[in-house]
Formats: sequence, C-alpha cells, structure tokens
Amino acid sequence: MRGAKHGAKSKALAALVTTALALPLTACGTDTGPGDGSTVTVTIGYQSKTINTVTAGTLLRSLGSFEKELNALGDGTTYKVNWQDYATGAPITAQMTAGKIDIGSMGDFPLLINAARGKQLGRPTHLVSVTGYNLRGGLNTIVTAPGSKLRSLNDLRGKKVSTSVGSAADGTLVRALQRAGIDPAKGVEKLNQQPAVGASALAAGSTDALSQFVAWPGLLAYQGKAKALYDGAELNLPTFHGVTAREDFAKKRPAVLEAFLKAQSDATAYLHDHPVAAAEKVAKATGLPAEVVYLYNGAHGIATFNPALQPSLISALKKDVSVLKSAKLVGDVDVDAFVDDQYVKRALGPTAYADQLTATPPPAASQAWPKGATSTRTFNSPASLLHYVAAHRTALRAAYVPDTTTGTLWFADKAVWVADGDDLHPFVTAETARAYIADHQGARTISYATALERAS
Repeated sequence: MRGAKHGAKSKALAALVTTALALPLTACGTDTGPGDGSTVTVTIGYQSKTINTVTAGTLLRSLGSFEKELNALGDGTTYKVNWQDYATGAPITAQMTAGKIDIGSMGDFPLLINAARGKQLGRPTHLVSVTGYNLRGGLNTIVTAPGSKLRSLNDLRGKKVSTSVGSAADGTLVRALQRAGIDPAKGVEKLNQQPAVGASALAAGSTDALSQFVAWPGLLAYQGKAKALYDGAELNLPTFHGVTAREDFAKKRPAVLEAFLKAQSDATAYLHDHPVAAAEKVAKATGLPAEVVYLYNGAHGIATFNPALQPSLISALKKDVSVLKSAKLVGDVDVDAFVDDQYVKRALGPTAYADQLTATPPPAASQAWPKGATSTRTFNSPASLLHYVAAHRTALRAAYVPDTTTGTLWFADKAVWVADGDDLHPFVTAETARAYIADHQGARTISYATALERAS
C-alpha cells in the first residue's frame, strides 16, 4: 500500500512539473496598470522539494516575505510574484536563459551550468546569495534498496546507478566513484533520471542504487524504502545551493532583487528561530513528512542556512568546474565573474553581512522530537538520546543522531550502531561503521534494539 502511495505521489509530482512547464511564463516586465501606476510581474523559479533552498523558495513563499518587501518599496508600482516550481535546476536555467525567469535557486553544479549557459546564450546570470550548505558534502547521499547486498562503493562496479546528470548529487557520485578507483563513465551504468523517477526505479528494482540530493535520500530512508550506502560527507568537500539572478534583471530592477534577498534573510531568521514550525510549513507545502524536513533543515540539521557568499563555498565551486568539464557539460567557467555579492551586501547591511561571512555551523547534536512539541530536545551524546528514547518510545515523532565520523545527522532507528566497550556510536552507513570497527579493537555492530537496551 505504501509503495502504491509513493507511486501515486511520483505521478502527481511529474504531472505538476509537466503542468508548470506548459504554463506561459512572464518575466519581469511592465504592463500599463490603472491610473498612473504600473504592474510588474517578477518570476521566481524554485524547487519546493529541494528543501535546503526553502529560504529562497518554499518557506519564503509560505511566509509571504517577498511580497511584503515589494509592497514596502513604495515606488508606486504594483508587483505580482509568479512562483514556478521545478524538480531540478536544469529547467530553471533553461527558462532564465530564455528571459522567462528572473530569479532562481539551485545546487552548486547546476549553478555552474547556469553560469555557462547564460554566458553562451548572451543572457549572463550571477550567483547572488547562498541558501543551505554543508561544509563536508552531507546534503547528497547514495542509497540502495533495504534488502540490497551491496555493501560499499566497490560493489557498484558494473551496476546501474540512477542520478540526475549535472546535479550536485551527480557530482557526489562522480567524485565518490573516482576515489574508489572506479571510472564514472565506464565503471557503472549511469541512468539520467529525475529524483522521483529514480526513487521509483529503485523501488522497482530497475536500478541498483540512487545518488540524489536533499531530501530524497532521507525521505526514502524514513519510509523504509532505502538504506544509505555512501554519505556524501565522506568527501569532506562543501556542497551548497544558492540564488542566481539574470544580469539584465538585476541591473534594471536592483531594488526588487534586494527586496528578494531581504525576504530571504527574514525567512532564514524564521527558520533559525522556529525550526519546528518552519519544518511544518515546508511539510505542508510539499507533502514531505515534517520529520524528514527537520532532518535537513532543523536545529543541528544537515543543512546550515546563511545567505553570505562565504569564501569556502566559492572555493569549492571553483573545484566543481573540472568535474562538469570532464563530463562535457560546461567549458571554462569564470566563477569570480559569476559571483556578485553587491546586492546581498546592500540587502543585509555591511556589518551583518561581514558577520555572516565568518559565521560557523552549529555543532552536530543528538535530538528527540516529542509528539505535540513545538521544539526538540537536545542531548550531549547518542547514548543519552537512546536512554530518553527507551523511556518515551510511543511519545516521539523522531529521534536524530550525528554520524560519529562525518557529523551527518540521521534517523536514530535507521543508523548503523556500533558498541565500543560501554560507548555507543551511530553511523549513516555500514561502510563507515566497518572502518571505525577496523580501527577499534573489540568494537562491533549491534542492532538498534540492542543499542536501546544497552542505553536504558
């Protein structure tokens, strides 16, 4: 029954994307309005289910922050916002370079394609802010079916792997395979599929593994339809999503772009101040379980939200170019020319922006989300969390633990647990658990049930 529901959701998502593509899109332009005023339509391309872009998309839209900022401009213009929802960044780039989307949000690899296509087609774009990021790369994960016999990346040789070519998740797959000594072009059979299609393929057994970006890996794990094979944080390379704007739009209407970035800042503050409420809002808008949204966007979640264009992220973006060039998806990309922080600096103010440039992510922590609670409880160790869970098994919505090696947050009941003497250590994947055991004599893997018993 759950598989049928998932299939129905996938078909519904595909229908929504098809409908969105068929809609006439109107970029920012002026039409004669009543009296002496004018009406301007601003078109925003976003990815509702890519939930580490919510501060420039789903959450921002639900809060009405952008519309409020536009109304506050007081320039005698009536503004309308046209929100366009897509499953990946590629169609957003296509619409931007056609002059039909003004502002879009997407992952780091699609951002580079956005830069390359914009320059190639004479419609240059610029990266103007960041939404969510993970300094180690934990936003992307490779998963397999729950009963899969695949144990490591080496087992992917000759297997079918679904991903979205040119996406951040594809970048993780390519780099992970290369580190394992596998040729990404010849060592596996790569299936270029949108996330929902790949998820269905994994469930149907027509692909052996799925490499995808937030929130698909966490969603499938939560639903019991997948288990993690490779944690993108093992690469220890930053991955992020950001906001891109057409250059001609930014120059013509800088106040509108700054209003968007102020609204993004407001949405970011709301997410930080009300993480549970923000997760609930995003869940309501997307149909995703709030527990999955919180895994990525919550306090101590996998994603950190900060609109500043931090040097470490820009440096990582420059390193991504070679991956896309080797796949012949882009030529040379001038990242420095693509990055333009003048608008977000003005939107936030120079002092606040300088502070955010040097801000660091909060430390990973174990958390429990009690039913009916408006906030989660944080614990100083996974064992302390398990002790609490054991005493409140039926009163919890979810429990989360950070991977012992990478810090990537994961569902406690989906983690791989290792007992090392009296200590209990969680891991996202069995492979990282085995690596820990190899370096710690006497350590061994135990079940979640056993871990709960030991903690209680």
